Amino acid sequence: MLNISNIVDRIREIMEDETLDQLKDELNSYHEADLADIFQELKPEERLQCFKLLDLEKAADLIEYLPAQIQVELLGEIDEDIASRILTKMPHDAAADVLGDMEDDESETYLDKLPHKFSEEVRELLTYNEDTAGGIMNPIVLTVNSDMSVQDVLNHIRIKAEQDNMELYYVYVVDKQNHLLGVVSLRKLLTSPINQKVEDIMISDIVKLHVDDYSDYIIDEFMKYQYNALPVVDLYNRLKGMITWDDVHDLFEEETTEEIYQSSGISTEVVDEDEIISGNIFNAIRARTPWLFITLLGEFVAVNVAHYFDHTLEALPIVAIFMPLLAGLGGNIGTQSITLMVRGLSTGQITLSSAFHHMMREMFVGFCIGGFFGLLVTLVTWGWQHNVELGVIVGVAMAINMTMATVIGTFTPFALKSIKVDPAVASGPVIATTIDVLGLAIYFSLVSTFLVKVL
Repeated sequence: MLNISNIVDRIREIMEDETLDQLKDELNSYHEADLADIFQELKPEERLQCFKLLDLEKAADLIEYLPAQIQVELLGEIDEDIASRILTKMPHDAAADVLGDMEDDESETYLDKLPHKFSEEVRELLTYNEDTAGGIMNPIVLTVNSDMSVQDVLNHIRIKAEQDNMELYYVYVVDKQNHLLGVVSLRKLLTSPINQKVEDIMISDIVKLHVDDYSDYIIDEFMKYQYNALPVVDLYNRLKGMITWDDVHDLFEEETTEEIYQSSGISTEVVDEDEIISGNIFNAIRARTPWLFITLLGEFVAVNVAHYFDHTLEALPIVAIFMPLLAGLGGNIGTQSITLMVRGLSTGQITLSSAFHHMMREMFVGFCIGGFFGLLVTLVTWGWQHNVELGVIVGVAMAINMTMATVIGTFTPFALKSIKVDPAVASGPVIATTIDVLGLAIYFSLVSTFLVKVL
């Protein structure tokens, strides 16, 4: 594994010595994925100087690996003609992603400078929602006719692969109107007699995506069928492009990141992910504040619950010291249940039809864990405070709270999924606050009913 820090120091030394030829050779010797890591460690002015020294092919490959913010920064700082040439070296879908992150007038300037055919294909991609198959696909697809022989197809592949920036996974069979008829793998072509017709070896029962299919469905289809690529068609079954496994890898990473942010109450709907981490401070505040306000309101409810039982606190102040204990363990086990359900629903391992089974199972798990911790808390509290009644009440409250938290944590994702809401929001602060409120209510009710009267 490369030591990025040492490489950055070496690059800076070469830049100070102003040996540009050496710097150019050094930069072009790295794989673009490693080069992306290096560029993110450089200062903006250093990045720009290095970027200008890269070969066009290397620069195009590098752009795909960089965060959107740096992509726009670099292309915006170099000559427009050179930037346009770099974009033409990229796959259409990657070029569309870069242009989609720019301001409309800036992207339009680049589109006008791109070759007409390339520009028109990218413009079409930009008309689709970026989270759909149409916005993700690469429109450059290798197609053949059903009456071609295997030898004809192999010759066709050699010619097209040299002319176009094409990814070769499968060969798609279409008619004269570009309707998708079948698919042939390269393996099948290479192992079939050269005089055999394509229609005799193609697969007609095709797994395909529609241009309006959203990213979560696309991920599910790739996970289910494990293909390297899937074709994308329109309403009339006309082939529009294809999506490859590396595109889906990026989608899956984005989905996972979004779920992590949502589970922490950070909104990615109005603020881009890059802005949250390293962009404008105001945007970072916008992304994090809304859910905190909702949490604040929820905690005020919890405060009111405590206030309602102020007579209990006055009569027995010692019960207050156990409130963080109950809230902490209840919130943690509830979050565990939520995480398991959200993850299971996301991967397809859990379905809505199995909701009742999982709720019962989690409730039993919560009861067992709650019972164990409740007994442990009872014994510790009894030995610490020398009060068996207090120990039992805190232990019982702990067991009920943890059992209830698992039920809420299991039920909520299923409920949201059934009304077409992303279950990931279930693991946010709102659910944790709900568990806090109900846990305190149960605890104070038990103390008021059984403990205050006894003491």
